[in-house]
Amino acid sequence: MARRYACPARSSTECQTSVHVSDEYVLDTPVVREFIADVQAAIAAAPSPQGAAEAIRPRFAELLADQSWLPDDLAAPVPGSGMGGGIGQWLLYRAEDESLSLFALVVPSSSSTPVHDHLAWGLVGLYRGTQDEEIFAATDAGGIDLREARALNPGDFYALVPPRDDIHRVRTTSAEASVSIHLLTNDTGCIWRHSYDPESGARAPFRSGYANVPCDDP
Repeated sequence: MARRYACPARSSTECQTSVHVSDEYVLDTPVVREFIADVQAAIAAAPSPQGAAEAIRPRFAELLADQSWLPDDLAAPVPGSGMGGGIGQWLLYRAEDESLSLFALVVPSSSSTPVHDHLAWGLVGLYRGTQDEEIFAATDAGGIDLREARALNPGDFYALVPPRDDIHRVRTTSAEASVSIHLLTNDTGCIWRHSYDPESGARAPFRSGYANVPCDDP
């Protein structure tokens, strides 16, 4: 069943409200539609998540390089957001069967996300600003260990493929808010996933939500 959704209060004229459609294009533009069509074709033709991610890489790089397609109202911080720290998670597209979503994550300067997982494979890339990313690995004892730390600049992107590459935290290092683009194979903002205590590794239920679209609860 298709969902109803609304555009943000400061909506661009490109952001249209659609009802009774198979998939939800919150940002309904040729750029987004063509990108999603190419992604769906790559996933259908790939033998594995790793193969699909590799096939999508050139198109994802093009999307990150184009600074004209994402409206400012879908790239703004959100005070009181589900992730805290003014972090805004803006849905741009999701499949009706919740098998794919595209969203922008906005992290204000000096703010950081919780340590969290995604429970899906996909690609994440930096669109604006700069970030530090910390990647964690689950241990046999039930905790998490810091596995890698790296600095990210606009255009940098990486694959998330659970279980090895799925737990991380990002912090904005630029004076402006950072904006990252997420393409993931679930409805990331509305599923229940996990946040982690970085010291003890304790895991807690976590749902980030979207700033512009409600989640359909059972």
